[in-house]
Amino acid sequence: MEAMPLFKTYKMGNFELSHRVVLAPLTRQRSYGNVPQPHAILYYSQRTTNGGLLITEATGVSETAQGYPETPGIWTKEHVEAWKPIVQAVHDKGGLFFCQLWHVGRVSTHELQPNGIAPISCTDKGCTPGLLGVDWAAPRRLSTEEIPQIIDDFRRAARNAIEAGFDGVEIHGANGYLIEQFMKDQVNDRTDEYGGTLEKRCRFALDIVKAVAEEIGADKVGIRISPFSDYMEAGDSNPEALSLYMAESLNKFGILYLHVIEPRMVMVENSYNYSSLPTRRAFKGTFISAGGYKRDDGNKAVDDNHSDLVSYGRLFLANPDLPKRFAIGAPLNKYDRDTFYTSDPVIGYTDYPFLDQDN
Repeated sequence: MEAMPLFKTYKMGNFELSHRVVLAPLTRQRSYGNVPQPHAILYYSQRTTNGGLLITEATGVSETAQGYPETPGIWTKEHVEAWKPIVQAVHDKGGLFFCQLWHVGRVSTHELQPNGIAPISCTDKGCTPGLLGVDWAAPRRLSTEEIPQIIDDFRRAARNAIEAGFDGVEIHGANGYLIEQFMKDQVNDRTDEYGGTLEKRCRFALDIVKAVAEEIGADKVGIRISPFSDYMEAGDSNPEALSLYMAESLNKFGILYLHVIEPRMVMVENSYNYSSLPTRRAFKGTFISAGGYKRDDGNKAVDDNHSDLVSYGRLFLANPDLPKRFAIGAPLNKYDRDTFYTSDPVIGYTDYPFLDQDN
């Protein structure tokens, strides 16, 4: 009997995948003091399959990258050493592991910034409401001269990720964070070479991709974008053009994959009237779709050639053996939204049961 689409093997660049169910990046806020913790060894290894792809939770590239408490970093030697046993645990089970590199930009507060400084962004326009009902702090607009330093932070973080043992990195260009703040015309009000036209707004993202690809090799680089969304008040007046321009521009660097949060997550006048298909067709590397997929529509996305791989977040969180459950059509555990972002090292983290525990 032929394997269902999600369980057909796939060659992603130099990597051989045994199935197409990907662990999506999921913020967990259990890295105390921004240092990855030993309990993450169990968390990630639980969700590892031989030949399966996992993407880490969003991981800060610098001191100024933080926007939430207890999120991991990869800008210091201590961070690199803390990640090593976590990566090793995934590799010991035959998994592939990519580190998602993150800078929140204006989605932060003075308390989470070094010496209480203002968060940085492409703009000085703030974003509200913020964490726990408190407004995010008003950001400081980066000068043109400061931007190369931020790009270098991503480059250095990518090098650190490879030193920690990761197979590659995913640049976080989605969800209203710093890179997307530059890309979207609702946020970016610059008049220099990083603002104004679509090409100039995308320059920051593409400069980061170029720097990271040159540092660790384009065959180890992916990027995640959410062109159709308006997370954190970061919308765009022409998301189709933005999405297509990014896909075509990324081809010049030959990066490994493009990870797109689908417009199926965005309701426009009670319908989903955007499509990522032109982007999928334009991009020459591996295409990963995200956005509330379940088993059947994930299979359909692959079978219809809408995507090569499908990433799962909440379902993979609540079902550490999600690929197995999908493969045999087993029922799924329900996720508990109340424990997504607690700091507990077990509850809502490593205590979701496997199939063989459901007695």
